[in-house]
Amino acid sequence: MVQPINSNTANGSLRRVVGIVAILNLAYFGVEFAVAISIGSVSLFADSVDFLEDASVNFLIVVALGWSARNRARIGMALALILLVPGIATLWTAWEKFNTPVAPNPLPLSLAALGALMVNLICAFMLARYRHHSGSLTRAAFLSARNDALANVAIIVAGLVTAVLWRSAWPDLIVGLAIAAINADAAREVWSAAKKEHRAAA
Repeated sequence: MVQPINSNTANGSLRRVVGIVAILNLAYFGVEFAVAISIGSVSLFADSVDFLEDASVNFLIVVALGWSARNRARIGMALALILLVPGIATLWTAWEKFNTPVAPNPLPLSLAALGALMVNLICAFMLARYRHHSGSLTRAAFLSARNDALANVAIIVAGLVTAVLWRSAWPDLIVGLAIAAINADAAREVWSAAKKEHRAAA
């Protein structure tokens, strides 16, 4: 069981961890976005946008950690809205894929998702110790990394299904839409936590 850390000594360490997580997310965004465009994958596109969103979230957290509880809660609500961006992007790309339902190449699909899974597991492990520190801010970062790892497993499965069982665009599309649903649920949870913090700080 992860034990909460002393809030008096956590901020400096938390800033370093969140900064590293932000850089990792930004770097892998470029990798996954390039693969998604080259093979026409909805799920990888959605996940790459999610990496960019996660990088933005973590950079905002680094800036907001020194703010008051009320201002941190306001940023938490803003982050909840940011969490919806990958879902909207996914719906748009999914609609385009419906019009041209070509199956993505399953090998680069699975390999890119495996790399993303490794990055997200590292980030989730680094953030797990801090997920109850600074309220909705670090909770948003931890939830993003955790949910992204689950999404990456689903993308890998979609790649395997496409390669072995069903040469179709549908496995990729289904996983892409599931990623949108996961992000919507994370946004709801972070919004709820931020609203409670805002009321408590009022």
